[in-house]
Amino acid sequence: MKKIVNNSVFSAAVASTFLAAPTVAADPTHANEGKMASNWIQANVSNGFTLTAVGDLIITEPIHQRMKRTSPDLLKLLQNADVIFGNFEDTAIDINKFGGYPDAMSGGGWLISSPKVPADLRAMGFNLVARANNHTTDWGVKGMRYTNNLLDEAGITHAGTGETLAEARAARILSVPAGRISLVSIASRFELNSRAADPLGQIPGRPGLNALRTTRYVMVSPERLAVLAKIRDAQPKGSVRKSLLESDAKTDTVTLFGTKYRASPGIGDGLAFTFSMDAQDRKEIIRAVRQGKQTSDFAIATIHTHEPGNYSDVPPDFLPILARESIDNGADAFIGHGPHQLRGIEIYKGKPIFYSLGNFFFMDNTQQPITRDEFEKDKVDPASMTEAEFMEMRRVHGVFKERVWFESAVAVSRFDEQGNLREIRLHPIELHWEGGRDADRGIPRIASPEVAKRVLEQLQKLSRPFGTKIDIQNGVGLIRVGA
Repeated sequence: MKKIVNNSVFSAAVASTFLAAPTVAADPTHANEGKMASNWIQANVSNGFTLTAVGDLIITEPIHQRMKRTSPDLLKLLQNADVIFGNFEDTAIDINKFGGYPDAMSGGGWLISSPKVPADLRAMGFNLVARANNHTTDWGVKGMRYTNNLLDEAGITHAGTGETLAEARAARILSVPAGRISLVSIASRFELNSRAADPLGQIPGRPGLNALRTTRYVMVSPERLAVLAKIRDAQPKGSVRKSLLESDAKTDTVTLFGTKYRASPGIGDGLAFTFSMDAQDRKEIIRAVRQGKQTSDFAIATIHTHEPGNYSDVPPDFLPILARESIDNGADAFIGHGPHQLRGIEIYKGKPIFYSLGNFFFMDNTQQPITRDEFEKDKVDPASMTEAEFMEMRRVHGVFKERVWFESAVAVSRFDEQGNLREIRLHPIELHWEGGRDADRGIPRIASPEVAKRVLEQLQKLSRPFGTKIDIQNGVGLIRVGA
């Protein structure tokens, strides 16, 4: 067997190939032409610059006025920041005006918001959102464009989608009094029809999102890999492409019914997942992060990822690699979202990495109208129940019935003028998992002392492997960095 190279190893030789600031060969009279000054990587913001970050925003109707009445303390927390960031995971449309229809493929459901939601989010304080996620084209490219237009009208800067891949990859700039903030938004979990593409010759570009393609390998014992190889080779002659067999032989991989397996001698009877990133996607994304910082005062990179699965509170092995590369190339913060639950926090070179901030709005059970496709997936007659009853059955008591999806935190990070992180305050929230009306579920409020303790102790546990210490003071988590 050939030695399998751990995909978490990123050699200095590879790094120097495409991660260093670009240089241009020149004659001695123009020795520095095309070379950035060494301080390009520093931030330049007001001292005390504050970034407030939350996770997924799945919100069906305007909720600002209700939160003013029921959660004024949470709104105040949002509005006392220079930048308020979240991942907008809905399609905001006027269904009678946008001129499109639900796509045949969705990110697990055809999420939809009132067209009034973007302006409502802006009233709450949100001014920066990610748009690259598995629900970007639930309602087709028209839905994506309609949503982007409403975000523009509301004054919310967004990144991660575009008419071509170059446009989707590009950093977007938010200007606030404290400085210019760049955002690169990435999705490693996306529907295949959502991926943007650049034009080539006579072929036009394809609208969509900024995708990071990954390949998943299932690690099993050598004995089990041998059994899987026998099953693969027992398939009818000609049903497995010769090129696939040749590739498997070169990489010590067994590809069986679309799943790739490799051997891990110490794994025993269990299995594990490992991921590799598409080299071209990775290179272009890192270039976009670097470009974003070179033309702004503070840079953020963000990713929507469900890998290895929503069940896991541990990030996939490729994510720390990407997060640290992003920071090495100018990002001042890296924010993950997607699995709908909290994951750990890492401080790398004095910069925060949030591997997942869970949910902020998770109004899943009030989604309406519901597409026919959604009823058909569950083999339910649409006339047999209301849309609210269907969502209650399918989502609330189905895939999202546990408490973990409805407890999270708001992360408030403070930086000095050069972008050095000074502290993170973690404010636990709860999203009405129990004890309220069904229509209240998924709407956030500041957590009770009991819930706050549970959330913060969970974050302590998840962050410990990254060497991050979280103190708990009066129901708030505190991470201190630097002087």
